[in-house]
This record gives sequence, C-alpha cells and structure tokens, in this order.
Amino acid sequence: MKINKLFLKAYRLLGLVSIIALVCTSCKSKTDRHSDTPTTGSIQISVDETFQPIIESEIPVFESIYQQAKITPIYETEVDAFKHLLQDSVRLIVVSRELTMKEREYFASKQFLPKQLKIALDGVAIITHKSNPDTLLTMEQLRKILIGEITTWKKINPKSKLGPLKVVFDNKNSSTVRFVVDSITHTGNLGSNLAALEHNKDVLEYVKKTPNSIGLIGVSWISDPADSTALSFLKSVKVMSISREDIAEERNSFQPFQAYINDGRYPLTRSVWMVNSDPRMGLSTGFLSFVSSERGQRIILKTGVMPSTMPVRVIKLKDGL
Repeated sequence: MKINKLFLKAYRLLGLVSIIALVCTSCKSKTDRHSDTPTTGSIQISVDETFQPIIESEIPVFESIYQQAKITPIYETEVDAFKHLLQDSVRLIVVSRELTMKEREYFASKQFLPKQLKIALDGVAIITHKSNPDTLLTMEQLRKILIGEITTWKKINPKSKLGPLKVVFDNKNSSTVRFVVDSITHTGNLGSNLAALEHNKDVLEYVKKTPNSIGLIGVSWISDPADSTALSFLKSVKVMSISREDIAEERNSFQPFQAYINDGRYPLTRSVWMVNSDPRMGLSTGFLSFVSSERGQRIILKTGVMPSTMPVRVIKLKDGL
C-alpha cells in the first residue's frame, strides 16, 4: 500500500515536471523568435525596392553603432511588402503609402494598430538617353505618354528623329505604377508602349542603351553617389525637367532636386513611410527611431531624397564662380 502511494506521488511529480518543462520550452521558443531589443538582435524587414538606396545607406551606420544588431532587408515590390506585413512574416516595412482602411481594420481586429511614420519625400524621376536633346515635358504631355495618346517623339518635338517612344518602369506591382495611376493618369488604362521590367537597375540599364526611351524611377537611384551634397545626377542618363504649365520652358520646368521636391515646384513627389507592426520595443522600433533621428535624416539627405524633418537651403551661385 505504501509502495502504491509512493508510486502515485512520484507519477504526479513527474507529470508536474513535464508540464513545467513544456511551458518553459514554449516560453523559450517565443522568446527566441522575439528576443530582440531596440539595439540588439536580428530581424528581417521588407523594403520597396524603389527605396533600396536609402535603406542601404541607413543599415550599415545603424549596425556600426549597435554592433549586436543585425537587420536583413528584403527588397521587393510594395505589394509584396504589405503582404508580408499582414502575414506577420516581417514587422517593419518601408513603402510609399500608409495603411488602407481595410488594412487598419485588419490590425484593429487584433486590437493593435501599427505605428506609421513618414521619413522622407521622394521624387519620381523621368529619365531619358543621354544623347536625347528633348528634356522638357509638361505634366499633360507626360499623362498622354503614359495613357498611350503620345507614342512618338515627333509629337513632343516635330524635329525629333528618335521615332517611337518606349516607356519603361520597374515592375507591374511596384509603387511607381500605383503612383502613375493615382497621381498622373488617374486611370488604370496605360498605353501599350509601356513596359514593365523587373528592377530599378533594369530601368537604368535600358534607358542607357535605348535612345528613344523614357524611364520612371525613384530619385535616389539616379542621385550621383560621388556628390556628397546630393546636387547632381548620374551622367549616364539625362533627367527630364517637368512643368505644371501648358508649355514647358526652362524657366517653368524643374528636375527632382531636393529643394524643388520640398517646395512643390517639382510635381512628381510622394511620401516614404516606415510601418512598424511590432507591439514590443524591439529592433524594428529601434531602427525606425534611428532613421527618423537627426543622424538618420542626414543620411537620407545624402541620397537625393528630401528628409521629412530637415529643411533644405537653395544656394544660388553667380556666373563665373
């Protein structure tokens, strides 16, 4: 009888130990997944490829300051970035829009709303081949090009010998396409002379090799990295000047320099957002805080994009200086 009681006690104790071990294992697995702090640990983030040059400039500086932190960016389309955020595959994304009402409702159903922070103002640059003498466009001309009403260079300049217009952008699911539809054409019907490639670097390479082409690309991709002042563009392509008026002239047409993005004279602008769905104070929160800090904003300034919290001065130089 005593043996049976001892056996029963031992069995119950073994069961209790097993339960505690199971709970501890479960806690450990959860902790392992989200063991990062604002300055330590390892995470993946999703980044709209349009903003790759910005994030590639931010991460090395952040990791050099916080050497126990590792951020791995996934450069993809904006559509995929939001998909991965909603699937909880990543908890921080860099994109060109805020959450939609439907996306807000989804997170609200989980009793949590991600933090959204505007970190910059970007310009969508219109680039053409470096040999092309025609570098001025009105917004109306650009709209007609994108919907397929203008399909030859002669309709822009009767003296042009370039023939058909070829228009390229990075990807059919990119934020650039959404920007074109929402802010320029105001219609989903785009011209048959438009072609989707795969990446922003493909747009650059295509325009470099194709004299009759126009490319749409984020300004950080064509900002000259050798110029620390961010006041010049790559010499391998020409950056077109865009006018809001009916006739494009030098006096009323502007390129996507930071000052013109900032004061609205350059018409093709959009915001850059970081969306953080981590309810904890983890590494994604730390990185977001860094990018929005003075140091992080100065890094953005050097990429040719307009940081959201830093003013840009316009300096006029006299001829001959």
